[in-house]
Amino acid sequence: MRITCQEQLLPGTTLTEKWDAARRLGYDGIELRGQGDHRIRERLPELRAARAAGVVMNTVCVEMLHFIGDFDADRRRDAVDNMRTQLSVIAELGGSGAMTPASYGMFSRRLPPFTPPRDEAGDREVLLDALGELGRHADAEGVRILLEPLNRYEDHMVNRLDQAVELAEATGLDAVGVVADAYHMNIEETRPSAALEAAAGRLAHVQVSDSNRLEPGAGHLDWAAFLAALGRIGYRGDLAAECRLSGPAEDVLPRASATLRAALPAPETAR
Repeated sequence: MRITCQEQLLPGTTLTEKWDAARRLGYDGIELRGQGDHRIRERLPELRAARAAGVVMNTVCVEMLHFIGDFDADRRRDAVDNMRTQLSVIAELGGSGAMTPASYGMFSRRLPPFTPPRDEAGDREVLLDALGELGRHADAEGVRILLEPLNRYEDHMVNRLDQAVELAEATGLDAVGVVADAYHMNIEETRPSAALEAAAGRLAHVQVSDSNRLEPGAGHLDWAAFLAALGRIGYRGDLAAECRLSGPAEDVLPRASATLRAALPAPETAR
């Protein structure tokens, strides 16, 4: 398993400076952030130069105000178009995929008014339409679109890994995978290790932050158990730090990478 870090957490101004910091602080790659308005396409000269300089950029995590499950059709269309761009860019960089939640901050069944303006059948229809289109585009580009479950307070549609896996399977496309985020799993999964094992066939990426959304090691998650489950299913992808930091990056990021490396299963325990 490779340990990576999202670009905004790393010291430095340019990607090459951030890459130098990443390696110094114990990371093997950088996870990009994909902002709206197709900004990642505007960054292509920078990204191409970084790749030529040896910067490892395997994945991109969307950073927008609306997503593929939005209630508004125009915003959904824009979200899908932006994800198509992100898939094409990460493919050009030699990466593996781009990830998105169904939505973020749009609605929660756990807070008033409790009942969303669209029923569950409508939710499923818009998500399958989006994932189908993005899966076909990802397949053509040789990468994967990755659906990330969020906790119940941030999204009302896809909260658990089994829900994401079911949608991915329903598309019938191998290019649709799922993301496991340790923070959201801590809230939603009754047995996180069992959830990871059940998702093995579609699990393509893992994001790591602790129980309090801080860097690994700053909360109470059992990283040895979490990573042991990944070892049992033969997971060989990235562990990407997506978190807030409890202190200066130079101080806490190396502690986080050390926490993860210490918990990595021995090679002989993995399939």
